[in-house]
Amino acid sequence: MNLNTPTFSSFTHDGLKLAFFDEGDPSGVPVLLIHGFASTANVNWVHPGWLKTLGDAGYRVIAIDNRGHGASDKPHDAEAYRPWVMAGDAIALLDHLGIPEANVMGYSMGARISVFAALANPHRVRSLVLGGLGIGMTDGVGDWDPIAEALLAPSLDAVTHDRGRMFRAFAEQTKSDRVALAQCIRGSRDLVPRADMGKLDMPTLIGVGTKDDIAGSPQELAALMPNAEALDIPGRDHMLAVGDKVFKHAVLAFYVNVAGQ
Repeated sequence: MNLNTPTFSSFTHDGLKLAFFDEGDPSGVPVLLIHGFASTANVNWVHPGWLKTLGDAGYRVIAIDNRGHGASDKPHDAEAYRPWVMAGDAIALLDHLGIPEANVMGYSMGARISVFAALANPHRVRSLVLGGLGIGMTDGVGDWDPIAEALLAPSLDAVTHDRGRMFRAFAEQTKSDRVALAQCIRGSRDLVPRADMGKLDMPTLIGVGTKDDIAGSPQELAALMPNAEALDIPGRDHMLAVGDKVFKHAVLAFYVNVAGQ
C-alpha cells in the first residue's frame, strides 16, 4: 500500500468543482483512471499502488474524484449521477488538460462510466481496462436499493443487509457524504445494451476477481466485444481485486502488447 497522496487540482464542469490529479511522466502516454462507487482517486488508485505502477512504467497518470466522491462537489440529486453524466465529467477533464485521447481504466462503477465515455466519444479512448465489472455491465448486478438504505440508516448497527453493511462501513471509513452516495447508487445503475458493447472496437481488458460476487463473468462481457480479452484475478473479491499484482501485471502487458504502448 502506498499512502503518498499526490497534489490534487480542480476544474469546473456542469456547474460542479471536480478534483483530479495529474502525475507521472507529462510526456508519457496518458492513462485516465475512474474509480468505483464510494471510493476516491486516492483509495482506488494511489493506496493500492496503481499510481506508482503506471508512473514507474512511464505513463502520464490522471485520476478524477467522481462527483459525489472525494474532494469533488457532491450534489444530492440522483439524476446528477447517471453514468453518461459522469462520463461527461471524465471527457471534460481530458478537454481541460488538452488531451485528445487516452487509455481509460475504470473499476466497478468506474468501469461503467468508462464504457459510457467510450460509447459517446470513441475517438477519445485509445483502450479500455474494465475492472470489477463483467457481464453485470449489461445484465445488472442485483438489487442495490438496500445499499442506499444502508447508507442512510441512523448507524451501522442498524444495517442488517450484508452488502449494505460492507458499503456503509466503507463509506464511514472514507468519511464520505452518505446522502450523496445514496443518490449516486440510485442514479448510476443504467445498463449498457449488449449491442452497444459490440460497438466498442478499441482494445479492451476486462479483469474480475474469481471471488467477486458482484461483477459477473468477464468472459461473457468480452465475448460481446470485437477486441476484448478477459482476465480472472485469482482468489480476489470485489474489494481486493483492484490492487492485485496479477491485475497490475496484466494491465502493463496489455498496454505494451495489445494497445501498442
